[in-house]
Amino acid sequence: MSAGELACTYAALILHDDGIPITAEKISTLVKSAKVNVESYWPSLFAKLLERRNVEDLILSAGSGGGGAAVAVSAPAGGGAADSGAAAAPAAEEKKEEPKEESDDDMGFSLFD
Repeated sequence: MSAGELACTYAALILHDDGIPITAEKISTLVKSAKVNVESYWPSLFAKLLERRNVEDLILSAGSGGGGAAVAVSAPAGGGAADSGAAAAPAAEEKKEEPKEESDDDMGFSLFD
C-alpha cells in the first residue's frame, strides 16, 4: 500500500469516526494538514468508493481474509432455494479427522532404551 492510499484511508476513517460526510475535498484537506503528498486521484477514488459502500461493513470485513473458491451446488430441476440450502448444509458440517499421536509403545522402542 502506498503512502497516498494509507493517508486517504486514515483520513476517511477520521471523517467517519467524527460523523462527517466523506468527500474528496475533506479527505484532501486532512491529508494536506498532515503534510502528506498524495496523487490527486486518491481522494476522489476513496470518496467515490465510500459513497457506495458502508464504512462499518468494510471495517468489519477487513479481518475476514480473502474469499475462497465458490462451491457450485446444482439444484435439481424445479428445486427452490430451500433445496439448494439443504444440499449445502451437510457439506458445511463435515468433520475433520484429527491425527492420532503415536506413542513410543507403538514403534517398539523408546527414546531412553
